[in-house]
Amino acid sequence: MKLLRYGPPGQERPGLLDAQGNLRDLSALLRDIDSATLSPRTLAALRALDPQALPRVPAPVRLGVPWSGIGKFIAVGLNYRAHAAEGGIPVPDQPVLFPKWLSCLSGANDDVLIPHEACKLDWEVELGIVIGTTARDVPEDRALEHVAGYCVANDVSDRHYQFEGGAGQWGKGKGFDTFGPVGPYLVTADEVPDPQALDLWLSVNGETMQQSNTSDMVFGCASLVSHCSRFMTLEPGDLIITGTPQGVGLGMKPPRFLRDGDVVTLGIAGLGTQTQRIVARRAADEAKPSPKAR
Repeated sequence: MKLLRYGPPGQERPGLLDAQGNLRDLSALLRDIDSATLSPRTLAALRALDPQALPRVPAPVRLGVPWSGIGKFIAVGLNYRAHAAEGGIPVPDQPVLFPKWLSCLSGANDDVLIPHEACKLDWEVELGIVIGTTARDVPEDRALEHVAGYCVANDVSDRHYQFEGGAGQWGKGKGFDTFGPVGPYLVTADEVPDPQALDLWLSVNGETMQQSNTSDMVFGCASLVSHCSRFMTLEPGDLIITGTPQGVGLGMKPPRFLRDGDVVTLGIAGLGTQTQRIVARRAADEAKPSPKAR
């Protein structure tokens, strides 16, 4: 299944995508797609539905983060061999973990805001793992049993605060508002037989920047879930984004960063695509209606 939430920010309704690519409304059956919805029992009940019997939602419509109730947003650094090589950094001997703040979450096609003038805005297409059942110190060979599904994520990054102005604290450069586009939908694990065999790509203004396969991961999805569960209890709704392949702007010679007006498009095979417009925060603020206009 492809589960999603649609509508204005803060007013999203639950839905799913049928086999023909039509959006179907689930609000008569569910109040929301949240962490409880991701349990095996609820997913099985949803899977038994006939999508054609659900109301069709006419396009176009905004897509929000595909599920609510995300308790932890965990990111993994330097997890593609070619990405480590382009930065001249040794492949790590264990997963590099860092947080993204929940306030950075946004819909797959929402604008990305440039937060300040010194920003060196970069792109990172990533596979997201969505936890469905509680995982605590789980062995690697049982880890994927705790996964509800997978999604596309863009680990938008400000390289200035990640490396120069943030005292080496990656979270400072990774957690600005709008820096966590997720979706367009959550694809349940039964439709992703091998998460280590997925093509992923990203382009800027139509020019391909990243093109790889999840087989290049240093630590695969099962390894990452197992490793994270040793250091924290993974709970339903938690999101782990698994690192990015080569082709980021920082690795170019000279480095290339996103500017106001750029358009970023990214996707993963079977999991959908995202498109974000890059907008300077000042321009975004000026575009807001005045209090009287509201």
